[in-house]
Amino acid sequence: MKTYIARRLLALIPVALVVATVAFVLIHVAPGDPASIIAGPDASPDDIARLHRQLGLDAPFHVQLFRWYGRLARGDLGQSIFLRRPVLEAILDRAEPTILLTLYALVIAVVLGVPAGVIAARHHDGTTDQALMAGALVGISIPNFLLGLLLILFFSVRLGWFPVAGYSPLEYGWFGTLRSLTLPAFALGVVQSALIARIARSAMLDVLREQFIVAGRAKGLGERAVVYKHALKNAMIPTVTVIGISLAILISGSVIVEQVFNIPGLGRLIISAVLRRDYPVIQGVVICIAGIYMLVNLAVDLSYVVFDPRVRYQ
Repeated sequence: MKTYIARRLLALIPVALVVATVAFVLIHVAPGDPASIIAGPDASPDDIARLHRQLGLDAPFHVQLFRWYGRLARGDLGQSIFLRRPVLEAILDRAEPTILLTLYALVIAVVLGVPAGVIAARHHDGTTDQALMAGALVGISIPNFLLGLLLILFFSVRLGWFPVAGYSPLEYGWFGTLRSLTLPAFALGVVQSALIARIARSAMLDVLREQFIVAGRAKGLGERAVVYKHALKNAMIPTVTVIGISLAILISGSVIVEQVFNIPGLGRLIISAVLRRDYPVIQGVVICIAGIYMLVNLAVDLSYVVFDPRVRYQ
């Protein structure tokens, strides 16, 4: 197991290098000049040229790229052009609401999706199955920002149960934080729960047709024992895989939802950076999100051993 983990971690290095290169290239070929934005519309060409030198944007493209590699190797994501502070520091300041929102949404997605998929499979082709899958289809089809606006209209404006927007930091108490994140977490989680439910149902149906399930029923095992003790554990590998994918999707999906609910997280940070052409911030956030993607994939692979002891990593 330790050897496998070490190999996987080493394999992440070239992947991270490719991601870093793509992020650098795409951002630098995009239209827009941060020096011109900083200098303002009335700046002279000399002022803009001076800012280019100060920001290091006057160097050849390959020189800027290798400087970027060197900073990454030292764990330095650079200095924000507009915030005038280290990029890593800016990301850490905005990470709390995004991380909590993502985890909260994932819990909602799993709590709603897995039971719905199992129940639908247990009542295959019945009214319950059709109703749950119809709900899942609606959940997959509705955009999370639209669902967020509908939740605000009903639960905040009409009922007044939750704040319309904003974020309450953890330092002011867990209750306020959870209350401020409940609606955006549902807007994100409900959509992903629909995907998890469909995958869980499909995986359960495949397992319920296996011979060991037929044999268990023939031996007189109760239906609950067959479904929840034997079938569910074997159906969890594809389900856990899609849960890992959902976690990655939730991180990126929080960018839009944070705008809808006015949450000061990484989504707001990267959008403001894009509008200002703040290259270091954009690259830093992209690298961090890509790193989370890679670690989530590794964690999903390692979790297979928990659900199926036959899986072995050499």
